[in-house]
Amino acid sequence: MFHGGLLHVVIDRLELPDGETIVRELVLHPGAAAILPLLSDDRLLLVEQYRAPLGDSLLEIPAGKLDPGEAPLACAKRELLEETGYTAERWTPMSTFVTTPGFSDEKIHLFLARDLAQIAQRDEREIDRLTVVPLADALHAIRDGAIQDAKTALAVLSYAQTL
Repeated sequence: MFHGGLLHVVIDRLELPDGETIVRELVLHPGAAAILPLLSDDRLLLVEQYRAPLGDSLLEIPAGKLDPGEAPLACAKRELLEETGYTAERWTPMSTFVTTPGFSDEKIHLFLARDLAQIAQRDEREIDRLTVVPLADALHAIRDGAIQDAKTALAVLSYAQTL
């Protein structure tokens, strides 16, 4: 139906157990990696990014789509550097999750990044600003609706649960 640079939309026909055929529109996505960058004292490095579908900027963890053939960890390292200017010495896989299984096959691979060092400037075309947020404040922001992004909420809540 549609083939774009980021995603593709296809029509799929499925046969139900009773023999009925149904039609579904599916969004095919290459997958992504997302990073929870942890500074000292449980402070998180978050990005503020304008999201055109919402017409607003969101506070999020850094993330980006996988390039063809790219491993999730390589993508995570690339995206952390591009979006924040930081690298990390220690990387820990947190989880892999699906975002919207009702209509898309997108999977996000989530990583915890520790021992951060700033080595470059962030890509200012993509990210509005960087924000350092204490873990407790991030948890309050999720409860209060100031953090609306699901991957960010999942990352922060998952990390907090390990403490």
